[in-house]
Amino acid sequence: MPQTLSKGFITGETLPLVKLEGADIVTEGNLVLSDVTFQVNRGELVYLVGKVGSGKSSILKTLDAELPVTKGKVRVGDYDLSGIKRSQVPLLRRNIGVVFQDFQLLTDRNVEENLMFVLKATGWKDPEKMNERCSEVLEMVGLKTKAHKIPYQLSGGEQQRVAIARALLNSPDIILADEPTGNLDSETADGIMALMMKIHHEYKPAIIIVTHNRTIIDRYPGRIILCKDGKCREVTEEVNTSAAESLSDDMPA
Repeated sequence: MPQTLSKGFITGETLPLVKLEGADIVTEGNLVLSDVTFQVNRGELVYLVGKVGSGKSSILKTLDAELPVTKGKVRVGDYDLSGIKRSQVPLLRRNIGVVFQDFQLLTDRNVEENLMFVLKATGWKDPEKMNERCSEVLEMVGLKTKAHKIPYQLSGGEQQRVAIARALLNSPDIILADEPTGNLDSETADGIMALMMKIHHEYKPAIIIVTHNRTIIDRYPGRIILCKDGKCREVTEEVNTSAAESLSDDMPA
């Protein structure tokens, strides 16, 4: 996966890609998490777990500057999000791939046009290079023959693969995945997780996944950060009782 990091995203190979220090996570004026402190290094796999409404997804929205930092420090690459300028946000987001539970594809455009839309929005200009990049990421996710399909012509699993391809377009060092298997049956979900782990092992992005699914964590171990009672803490042992109560053993039907 070719590197296309924006100048100034991160200047040191050993620095954490993500660092939160005493950060408050605020949604629509409501404090959902306080004093959040953790960091994520290159190539790490981190799970955010907790009950619905515990603030997991809000952490992801804070990391891509959708939600403002009101207290504490949040740094992604070389960007201090507490003082980030609006003009810098697109540069930050070029280096972050986001995968949503509900895919969030443009329903009136085919797969290739969905990808092209992102490339144009992130500053790509050369049509030949753009076509080449679309082909590359679709091949990565096993959908090279589906470029001209409209999203409704694809299965849920295929739509999520398109969403993953979209997240890979700018060769991000960070992938944020918000319940990426939440709308999928167990077999399809396992295929999506296997794909994400293949990307993780081959290209070494840091991946932060919000999930309720204990099966995923058991099968693909990583660091676990539990959001509970307005606080976050890392679970250093195997999923204990406190964390397990926030996880389900079965995928939704």
